[in-house]
Amino acid sequence: MGIQTTAGFKKEFLACFRTGRLFFLALSVIGLGIFSPLLLVGLGSLIESMGDIYDQVGIDISGMLGFLSSASSLGVSQSITDITGVGLLVFLLLINNAAGGEQKRRDIIIPRSAGLRSFGYLFPKFIIYPLAALIFTVLAIFASWGISTAVFDVSDVSFEQALLSGILTGMCLMLYVCCHLTLGTATGKPGMSAAVCIVASYIIPSIFSLVGAEYMFNPFGLNGLASTVVIAGEVTSGEMRDIATTMAFAVALFILTYLVALFAQNAKKVDNSGNEMEL
Repeated sequence: MGIQTTAGFKKEFLACFRTGRLFFLALSVIGLGIFSPLLLVGLGSLIESMGDIYDQVGIDISGMLGFLSSASSLGVSQSITDITGVGLLVFLLLINNAAGGEQKRRDIIIPRSAGLRSFGYLFPKFIIYPLAALIFTVLAIFASWGISTAVFDVSDVSFEQALLSGILTGMCLMLYVCCHLTLGTATGKPGMSAAVCIVASYIIPSIFSLVGAEYMFNPFGLNGLASTVVIAGEVTSGEMRDIATTMAFAVALFILTYLVALFAQNAKKVDNSGNEMEL
């Protein structure tokens, strides 16, 4: 590893630790994994406490109560939904500085005449932040699995299911994090990039669903695939091959987003002769 790349990793690590960003990234994801099952249990308790009111208006809530307390797969599945929804939103906003924010404020200028290159600037970002998303998500799903097993009536999620669903959910976050880093560093507009990625996380899976490619072989549907793994039970060898293929497509997209970001960064021509930087 070159000196420039090593310095890039050091810069990103220090930026995470000194600002406390790493702590808040972990809190935003793992916290959802912990509280999502508890919120479902709390909702069931609230509905049960209002049972007399529902009885007076002739509404039978026994089926709803049974569903809300039925199985641990419900709690883990809810965590997956919350992590890829609220968790993704918070995660993207917290890494805005790395995704072009420092360029917007002119905190970073790469003096190419001094021999510095874009690789050492971009490569650490595409390693640290996507991997952080994956690690925190896997930990969050395991936390959700443990709590769901404790608070729900039936424990129907195995260790293998929790691990596979955690990896799939984490790769879903990784995909949008890589897209955010690419668009943000290419344009120097992290707010716009985060907004585009958040909207895309809702629109793109719906488009794939309409054409019949909702989960399998669709990297943008990894969160739905993770929920399917949790709820469906045992994964067959054929399904595992399809899942592995979908994960391979996702890895190919990770690499592609990095190459696009590197190309865009290298294509920039910076004129520092005036007071403002022109791209």
